[in-house]
Amino acid sequence: MPYPEVNIHTHRPTGRGIELRTAGIHPWDAAGACAAELLPIGAEVQAIGEIGLDAVRGPAADEQLRVLREQLALAERLGLPVVLHCVRTFEPLMRELAAYTLPGVIFHGFIGSPRQAQRALDAGCFLSFGLRSFRSPRTVAALRATPEDRLFCETDDGPEPIGAVYARMAALRGAEPEALRLRLWENYERLFAKQ
Repeated sequence: MPYPEVNIHTHRPTGRGIELRTAGIHPWDAAGACAAELLPIGAEVQAIGEIGLDAVRGPAADEQLRVLREQLALAERLGLPVVLHCVRTFEPLMRELAAYTLPGVIFHGFIGSPRQAQRALDAGCFLSFGLRSFRSPRTVAALRATPEDRLFCETDDGPEPIGAVYARMAALRGAEPEALRLRLWENYERLFAKQ
């Protein structure tokens, strides 16, 4: 395997391949939280995440929004990309992102329509897909339409190995698994090599 598999978001690190190292306050934990709690950010941290908004679970929306804004400002100040959690909050999240200049934005576990995917791509975002993403026909359509240079995959909190996600993504896109592995590694290098 000449190129390592990139798992852009996992809650179950395996120590194999490339697993992104992040620090952040999840929207479910936003109540009473402050982005200053993350400081100092160690050199091992590659991105601020998983941060975002969740309309289904977590504290009140205004509390989530306050902590999200603090973390986006921190990411902007430190020049770090962000990994986003977005549950039924796509439009508000896109509005918030427009106010910041970030080196990279990754929607993790993307489950959305092709229209939403295109809007995120037009804003310069990357989309990461996991096995849950493959359950929705509209998200599969978004996956197929996402350009290779804006694509990642992940295991999130699932027990499946990242290789299973690569295999499924390659099959859905009609791609060779090794070519997909190379492309996602190139995306990772482009976004994170400068750190």
